[in-house]
Amino acid sequence: MIRLSGVSKRFPLKGGGAQAALSGIDLEIATGEVFGIIGPSGSGKSTLIRLINRLERPDEGRVEVAGIDMATLSEADLSIRRHKLGMIFQQFGLLSSRTARQNVLYALDIAGTGTRHERKARADALLAQVGLTAHADKYPAQLSGGQKQRVAIARALANAPDILLCDEATSALDPESTRDILDLIAALNCDLGLTVVLVTHEMEVVRRVCDRVAVLDHGHLAETGTVAEVLFTPKSAQGRVLSDFRPPGDAGLVRLTWQGADPVAHSLRGLDAWVSIRSGQVSALKSGPYGDVWADISGPDRTKAIDALRLAGVQVREAA
Repeated sequence: MIRLSGVSKRFPLKGGGAQAALSGIDLEIATGEVFGIIGPSGSGKSTLIRLINRLERPDEGRVEVAGIDMATLSEADLSIRRHKLGMIFQQFGLLSSRTARQNVLYALDIAGTGTRHERKARADALLAQVGLTAHADKYPAQLSGGQKQRVAIARALANAPDILLCDEATSALDPESTRDILDLIAALNCDLGLTVVLVTHEMEVVRRVCDRVAVLDHGHLAETGTVAEVLFTPKSAQGRVLSDFRPPGDAGLVRLTWQGADPVAHSLRGLDAWVSIRSGQVSALKSGPYGDVWADISGPDRTKAIDALRLAGVQVREAA
């Protein structure tokens, strides 16, 4: 669905010269996947997503969407193409003087499709899809952060896009609202077959909804892979930073990571050893359950226990 080939982007500096935002990016995003773009502030994440809908032009390279080189489009054709590129932002971008329904209608009015009655029916259907039927006549100031982002999502879906671009869409939300919005994005991906590009600096966002992820570091593509690959076996320094969490501080702890059902208790059966988990989580990626914990393994059979865990597919790493 999306292909970037040798893409670079620079921005001019006051007093002359230029700052490289992206350098030599090669990236492919498949139709129907949820693709994460992660990295620290200033790594080029937002620039990359703005290149996809041609809010920015690359200085070198090609940006293709559905096989079309975005740089070759006339203004009229670009406007038509952008109708198939929904976008949501960190700060929602709602019109404060319009209700939730009117904000969604605004996108439909600009497109000019259908009668006024049909557009209103479409807006109401979209608000129902994001769970806001009861809030259709409320203004943004009357809505919570999560509700505002739901309105923004409904507006982004107004013209039945193929792609949903999300630029730090959950960064302004509390944890509960973040989970709700990510669950909604996952449902839309599944129900509508949307290709979703999700820019974030939070690994937890990637863990929850993404199929694959690209790690950016100072404008360079550090690595790409499935979420499990980048989380458990990162190949780049920035990938290791993003996937790492620090041990509680006790000496002798080991980090245990695994995918699938928890194998720890079964692996230690019959051994004179026990595991005390100090921190971490047993949760789920989009692809299934996983564990990532710091633990103390003790007892006479400690070495045998570590060998058994590794045999069961658990990564065992000593604290540095």
